[in-house]
Amino acid sequence: MKTLYLVRHAKSSWKVEGLQDMDRPLKGRGVRDAYNTSEWLLKQGFKPEHIVSSPATRALHTAIIFSKNLNLPVNDIHLEAEIYHAGSKELMSIVRGLDDDYSSVMLFGHNPTITDFVNKCINHRIDNVPTTGVACLRFDAKKWKDLDKKAELVFFDYPKRRRDN
Repeated sequence: MKTLYLVRHAKSSWKVEGLQDMDRPLKGRGVRDAYNTSEWLLKQGFKPEHIVSSPATRALHTAIIFSKNLNLPVNDIHLEAEIYHAGSKELMSIVRGLDDDYSSVMLFGHNPTITDFVNKCINHRIDNVPTTGVACLRFDAKKWKDLDKKAELVFFDYPKRRRDN
């Protein structure tokens, strides 16, 4: 079995004019949501073995917060440049290229790709993976390269869901 945690980066800021999209930072709410979501994951017993992130500032900052709260070495976060512009097909190619030494990986990326990828792998529809949303998919495969598009949705969580409870 291979487990993939797909995380959409936390809420980013549009305040700083002239910044390239790649360089947009997190908003205060995004930082809080990243801390709260990663703490929730740890309390639920969900902890990946490895983290892969888009190099965009907002995705990497989200990954760093998760890494620290999940007690994973920040220096081991693997930056994958292709995630930034990837569609769901390209993202599947990236996932299929993951190291088989890891049975569970957390990947930080962007919409609409995260939502599209999840919807192509499960047998129902999620309208939107919101910022700091996490979809956990379990694939019946021993090697990442052998993944097909059929996965079990273990859970789907996002900050507003926990604020409403």
